[in-house]
Amino acid sequence: MLTETHFQKELEELKENLLKMASLVEEAIRDSVQSLVKRDSDLAQKIFAREDGINKMEIMIDDMCLKLLALRQPMAVDLRFITSAMKIITDLERMGDLAVNIAERAISLNQEPQLKPYIDIPRMAEIAQSMVKDVLDAFVNRDSKLARSVCERDDLVDGLNEQVVRELLTYMMSDPKTIPRAVHLLIVARCLERLADHSTNIAEDVIFMVDALVIKHHADEKKEEEEK
Repeated sequence: MLTETHFQKELEELKENLLKMASLVEEAIRDSVQSLVKRDSDLAQKIFAREDGINKMEIMIDDMCLKLLALRQPMAVDLRFITSAMKIITDLERMGDLAVNIAERAISLNQEPQLKPYIDIPRMAEIAQSMVKDVLDAFVNRDSKLARSVCERDDLVDGLNEQVVRELLTYMMSDPKTIPRAVHLLIVARCLERLADHSTNIAEDVIFMVDALVIKHHADEKKEEEEK
Protein backbone atom coordinates (compact mmCIF):
# COMPACT_ATOMS: atom_id res chain seq x y z
CA MET A 1 0.00 0.00 0.00
CA LEU A 2 2.85 2.39 0.85
CA THR A 3 4.47 1.72 -2.52
CA GLU A 4 1.17 2.31 -4.32
CA THR A 5 0.65 5.59 -2.46
CA HIS A 6 4.16 6.71 -3.38
CA PHE A 7 3.48 5.82 -7.02
CA GLN A 8 0.32 7.96 -7.00
CA LYS A 9 2.36 10.86 -5.61
CA GLU A 10 4.86 10.42 -8.43
CA LEU A 11 2.03 10.48 -10.97
CA GLU A 12 0.66 13.65 -9.39
CA GLU A 13 4.10 15.26 -9.53
CA LEU A 14 4.34 14.30 -13.19
CA LYS A 15 0.98 15.94 -13.90
CA GLU A 16 1.97 19.10 -12.01
CA ASN A 17 5.21 19.45 -13.96
CA LEU A 18 3.41 18.89 -17.25
CA LEU A 19 0.95 21.64 -16.34
CA LYS A 20 3.82 23.99 -15.46
CA MET A 21 5.31 23.36 -18.88
CA ALA A 22 1.91 23.88 -20.48
CA SER A 23 1.50 27.18 -18.64
CA LEU A 24 4.82 28.42 -20.04
CA VAL A 25 3.71 27.42 -23.54
CA GLU A 26 0.32 29.13 -23.16
CA GLU A 27 2.05 32.35 -22.06
CA ALA A 28 4.48 32.17 -24.96
CA ILE A 29 1.65 31.74 -27.49
CA ARG A 30 -0.39 34.58 -25.99
CA ASP A 31 2.56 36.97 -25.83
CA SER A 32 3.78 36.14 -29.34
CA VAL A 33 0.41 37.05 -30.83
CA GLN A 34 0.16 40.18 -28.67
CA SER A 35 3.65 41.25 -29.78
CA LEU A 36 2.36 41.18 -33.36
CA VAL A 37 -1.05 42.75 -32.84
CA LYS A 38 0.23 45.46 -30.47
CA ARG A 39 3.51 45.86 -32.39
CA ASP A 40 5.45 45.28 -29.18
CA SER A 41 8.92 43.95 -30.02
CA ASP A 42 10.07 44.08 -26.37
CA LEU A 43 7.35 41.57 -25.50
CA ALA A 44 8.49 39.36 -28.39
CA GLN A 45 12.06 39.35 -27.06
CA LYS A 46 10.90 37.90 -23.72
CA ILE A 47 9.59 34.80 -25.48
CA PHE A 48 13.08 33.75 -26.55
CA ALA A 49 14.21 33.45 -22.92
CA ARG A 50 11.09 31.46 -22.04
CA GLU A 51 11.85 28.90 -24.75
CA ASP A 52 14.84 27.59 -22.78
CA GLY A 53 12.63 26.88 -19.78
CA ILE A 54 10.15 24.98 -21.95
CA ASN A 55 12.93 22.85 -23.45
CA LYS A 56 14.38 22.03 -20.03
CA MET A 57 10.98 21.00 -18.71
CA GLU A 58 10.45 18.67 -21.67
CA ILE A 59 13.71 16.87 -20.88
CA MET A 60 12.90 16.65 -17.17
CA ILE A 61 9.37 15.32 -17.71
CA ASP A 62 10.51 12.80 -20.31
CA ASP A 63 13.07 11.53 -17.81
CA MET A 64 10.38 11.22 -15.12
CA CYS A 65 8.19 9.21 -17.50
CA LEU A 66 10.99 6.83 -18.46
CA LYS A 67 11.85 6.19 -14.80
CA LEU A 68 8.21 5.51 -13.93
CA LEU A 69 7.90 3.06 -16.81
CA ALA A 70 11.11 1.27 -15.90
CA LEU A 71 10.72 1.16 -12.11
CA ARG A 72 6.95 0.98 -11.59
CA GLN A 73 5.85 -1.05 -14.61
CA PRO A 74 2.40 0.61 -14.62
CA MET A 75 -0.68 -1.04 -16.05
CA ALA A 76 -3.90 0.02 -17.81
CA VAL A 77 -4.92 3.65 -17.18
CA ASP A 78 -1.65 4.58 -15.44
CA LEU A 79 0.35 3.24 -18.36
CA ARG A 80 -1.80 5.22 -20.80
CA PHE A 81 -1.37 8.35 -18.67
CA ILE A 82 2.42 8.13 -18.70
CA THR A 83 2.75 7.28 -22.39
CA SER A 84 0.28 10.06 -23.25
CA ALA A 85 2.29 12.52 -21.14
CA MET A 86 5.43 11.64 -23.15
CA LYS A 87 3.64 12.46 -26.39
CA ILE A 88 1.98 15.59 -25.01
CA ILE A 89 5.26 17.19 -23.94
CA THR A 90 6.60 16.71 -27.47
CA ASP A 91 3.63 18.63 -28.84
CA LEU A 92 4.02 21.30 -26.15
CA GLU A 93 7.71 21.77 -26.98
CA ARG A 94 6.86 22.22 -30.66
CA MET A 95 4.15 24.70 -29.73
CA GLY A 96 6.79 26.68 -27.86
CA ASP A 97 8.93 26.68 -31.01
CA LEU A 98 5.97 27.98 -33.02
CA ALA A 99 5.45 30.82 -30.51
CA VAL A 100 9.12 31.76 -30.97
CA ASN A 101 8.64 31.73 -34.74
CA ILE A 102 5.64 34.08 -34.45
CA ALA A 103 7.66 36.38 -32.18
CA GLU A 104 10.49 36.48 -34.73
CA ARG A 105 8.05 37.43 -37.47
CA ALA A 106 6.48 40.06 -35.22
CA ILE A 107 9.85 41.73 -34.64
CA SER A 108 10.46 41.92 -38.39
CA LEU A 109 6.95 43.17 -39.16
CA ASN A 110 7.04 45.76 -36.38
CA GLN A 111 9.93 47.51 -38.13
CA GLU A 112 7.78 48.17 -41.22
CA PRO A 113 4.45 49.93 -41.81
CA GLN A 114 1.57 47.57 -41.09
CA LEU A 115 0.50 45.85 -44.30
CA LYS A 116 -3.16 45.48 -43.36
CA PRO A 117 -5.45 45.48 -40.33
CA TYR A 118 -5.03 42.24 -38.40
CA ILE A 119 -8.47 40.62 -38.39
CA ASP A 120 -8.34 36.94 -39.36
CA ILE A 121 -4.97 36.27 -37.71
CA PRO A 122 -6.22 37.36 -34.24
CA ARG A 123 -9.32 35.21 -34.83
CA MET A 124 -7.11 32.24 -35.66
CA ALA A 125 -5.04 32.96 -32.56
CA GLU A 126 -8.14 33.18 -30.36
CA ILE A 127 -9.43 29.80 -31.53
CA ALA A 128 -6.00 28.18 -31.33
CA GLN A 129 -5.47 29.52 -27.80
CA SER A 130 -8.90 28.28 -26.71
CA MET A 131 -7.98 24.86 -28.10
CA VAL A 132 -4.74 24.83 -26.10
CA LYS A 133 -6.51 25.83 -22.89
CA ASP A 134 -9.39 23.38 -23.30
CA VAL A 135 -7.22 20.43 -24.27
CA LEU A 136 -5.13 20.91 -21.14
CA ASP A 137 -8.30 21.13 -19.05
CA ALA A 138 -9.43 17.93 -20.75
CA PHE A 139 -6.15 16.28 -19.82
CA VAL A 140 -6.32 17.35 -16.16
CA ASN A 141 -9.98 16.40 -15.76
CA ARG A 142 -9.77 13.28 -17.95
CA ASP A 143 -12.59 14.75 -20.05
CA SER A 144 -12.72 13.02 -23.42
CA LYS A 145 -15.85 14.94 -24.44
CA LEU A 146 -14.01 18.26 -24.11
CA ALA A 147 -11.05 16.74 -25.99
CA ARG A 148 -13.37 15.82 -28.87
CA SER A 149 -14.66 19.41 -29.03
CA VAL A 150 -11.05 20.55 -29.46
CA CYS A 151 -10.63 18.26 -32.46
CA GLU A 152 -13.77 19.72 -34.03
CA ARG A 153 -12.38 23.29 -33.84
CA ASP A 154 -9.36 22.43 -35.98
CA ASP A 155 -11.41 22.91 -39.16
CA LEU A 156 -12.24 26.50 -38.13
CA VAL A 157 -8.55 27.38 -37.93
CA ASP A 158 -7.85 25.65 -41.25
CA GLY A 159 -10.62 27.68 -42.91
CA LEU A 160 -9.29 30.98 -41.57
CA ASN A 161 -5.78 30.05 -42.69
CA GLU A 162 -7.02 29.49 -46.25
CA GLN A 163 -8.76 32.87 -46.12
CA VAL A 164 -5.57 34.61 -44.94
CA VAL A 165 -3.54 32.92 -47.68
CA ARG A 166 -5.97 34.05 -50.41
CA GLU A 167 -5.99 37.63 -49.15
CA LEU A 168 -2.21 37.89 -48.83
CA LEU A 169 -1.67 36.41 -52.28
CA THR A 170 -3.88 39.17 -53.64
CA TYR A 171 -1.68 41.78 -51.94
CA MET A 172 1.49 40.22 -53.34
CA MET A 173 0.17 40.03 -56.89
CA SER A 174 -1.09 43.60 -56.90
CA ASP A 175 2.07 45.13 -55.36
CA PRO A 176 5.40 43.22 -55.26
CA LYS A 177 6.65 45.60 -52.54
CA THR A 178 4.28 43.92 -50.10
CA ILE A 179 5.81 40.47 -50.62
CA PRO A 180 8.30 40.44 -47.66
CA ARG A 181 5.63 41.55 -45.16
CA ALA A 182 3.01 39.25 -46.66
CA VAL A 183 5.38 36.26 -46.43
CA HIS A 184 5.95 36.98 -42.72
CA LEU A 185 2.19 37.04 -42.18
CA LEU A 186 1.75 33.82 -44.15
CA ILE A 187 4.25 32.17 -41.82
CA VAL A 188 2.41 33.52 -38.75
CA ALA A 189 -0.86 32.08 -40.06
CA ARG A 190 0.86 28.76 -40.77
CA CYS A 191 2.25 28.70 -37.22
CA LEU A 192 -1.22 29.28 -35.79
CA GLU A 193 -2.59 26.48 -37.94
CA ARG A 194 0.15 24.18 -36.66
CA LEU A 195 -0.66 25.19 -33.06
CA ALA A 196 -4.22 24.00 -33.66
CA ASP A 197 -2.87 20.75 -35.15
CA HIS A 198 -0.73 20.12 -32.05
CA SER A 199 -3.74 20.80 -29.81
CA THR A 200 -5.64 18.22 -31.84
CA ASN A 201 -2.79 15.74 -31.35
CA ILE A 202 -2.98 16.26 -27.59
CA ALA A 203 -6.78 15.88 -27.69
CA GLU A 204 -6.35 12.53 -29.43
CA ASP A 205 -3.88 11.48 -26.72
CA VAL A 206 -6.40 12.48 -24.03
CA ILE A 207 -9.12 10.41 -25.70
CA PHE A 208 -6.73 7.45 -25.81
CA MET A 209 -5.77 7.98 -22.16
CA VAL A 210 -9.39 8.19 -20.94
CA ASP A 211 -11.28 5.87 -23.28
CA ALA A 212 -8.45 3.59 -24.50
CA LEU A 213 -9.60 4.56 -28.00
CA VAL A 214 -7.34 5.49 -30.91
CA ILE A 215 -9.08 8.04 -33.15
CA LYS A 216 -6.08 9.48 -35.01
CA HIS A 217 -6.22 7.22 -38.04
CA HIS A 218 -10.00 7.43 -38.20
CA ALA A 219 -9.72 11.23 -38.31
CA ASP A 220 -7.06 11.03 -41.02
CA GLU A 221 -9.24 8.73 -43.13
CA LYS A 222 -12.22 11.08 -42.75
CA LYS A 223 -10.11 14.08 -43.81
CA GLU A 224 -8.80 12.21 -46.87
CA GLU A 225 -12.36 11.26 -47.82
CA GLU A 226 -13.50 14.90 -47.56
CA GLU A 227 -10.64 16.04 -49.77
CA LYS A 228 -11.56 13.65 -52.61
